[in-house]
Amino acid sequence: MINYSEIRENIEIQPLSDAENIQAYATHYLHNLDNGVSHMFKEPAEKYLSKYSDKLPPLSQGKINFNWDIPFPTPAKPKFKFIDLFAGIGGIRIAYQKVGGKCVFSSEYNKFAKVTYEANFGEVPFGDITIIDEKSIPDHDILLGGFPCQPFSIAGVSKKNSLGRNHGFLDETQGTLFFDIARIIKEKRPKAFMLENVKNLVSHDKGRTFNIIRNSLDELGYSVYHQVLDGKHFVPQHRERIIIVGFDKSIFKGIENFSFPELPESTRTIREILEEHPSSKYTLSNKLWNYLKDYAAKHKAKGNGFGFGLTNLDGISRTISARYYKDGSEILIPQNGQNPRRLTPRECARLQGFPDEFIIPVSDTQAYKQFGNSVVMPLMHSVAEQVVKVFNEFHESN
Repeated sequence: MINYSEIRENIEIQPLSDAENIQAYATHYLHNLDNGVSHMFKEPAEKYLSKYSDKLPPLSQGKINFNWDIPFPTPAKPKFKFIDLFAGIGGIRIAYQKVGGKCVFSSEYNKFAKVTYEANFGEVPFGDITIIDEKSIPDHDILLGGFPCQPFSIAGVSKKNSLGRNHGFLDETQGTLFFDIARIIKEKRPKAFMLENVKNLVSHDKGRTFNIIRNSLDELGYSVYHQVLDGKHFVPQHRERIIIVGFDKSIFKGIENFSFPELPESTRTIREILEEHPSSKYTLSNKLWNYLKDYAAKHKAKGNGFGFGLTNLDGISRTISARYYKDGSEILIPQNGQNPRRLTPRECARLQGFPDEFIIPVSDTQAYKQFGNSVVMPLMHSVAEQVVKVFNEFHESN
């Protein structure tokens, strides 16, 4: 048996230097030696790993019995396969591994997020999804994606409507990152998908953006469900997100018994996630604290609501965002006899429901960005349970 940590020590697994996805090929290959997917990554992976043949067992002569000594290994006997698009640091992956899923492909653009992802899952995600051929992605049961929704114009659609012309699926979504999800769904036909986005997706452009997305998924042949859910039912943070779930009509016939989870009562408090002895470096300087107070007073005088968020320790926080690294103003922790402080990276992880074994291998600045962009993991897990419930009921009845 060989430990993954031994491989990391003996060969170059450094996502920051991965210009050609070679380390993604290598780690995906090693992760899939036992499930019929490894051939998708074999040629470039074995070519890369052959450079270290004196330090590794012969890969071409059979399977390697790995000890994936990482915080979040694949379940020993996975029940289904999924892919993790716009993977970030893996919050959605953890949720679906917890319900028995095996990740067979991951993609993430940000190089620092890749570092965190590899440290926790032993896998380097592939890079820019917009240049990845959908045919090169392994078959899978569930597609997952917390995709960025960049505002896009529907001027072209409006023009075609005014001229009485039909506008196709590709025209409606061209140029958006959602299109990359759609083209993969179209090619790979997963049984189901789950997408996550900001609440404002529903109302963007007077609802037209979301209608295009929903109609596109329906046109692809999927029953589509959506609901805005708040992470506060699992963590002490008000964080509303839209979750979009779909099931292939050709398989489930549109009669799947899916419903979003009934969320537990919100009882969590900020006090529960705080570290006992945080470093003094997280306390705001007099200069920054005075600036935030002056800034808030100025906007209050104008009748605006802008300002810092001094958090009630027995309540919940505002929504943490990727800008938290700048000044921490949206979530400040009061301290007796001194200036308030920002959350530590570990507290940010807890605020998003990540367990303490989750490794944070990057700088504080990058950690704040990563957790601000991530998901409330237990909320994703509650949805994952409902999706897998549909799978189980389907298999029992067929």
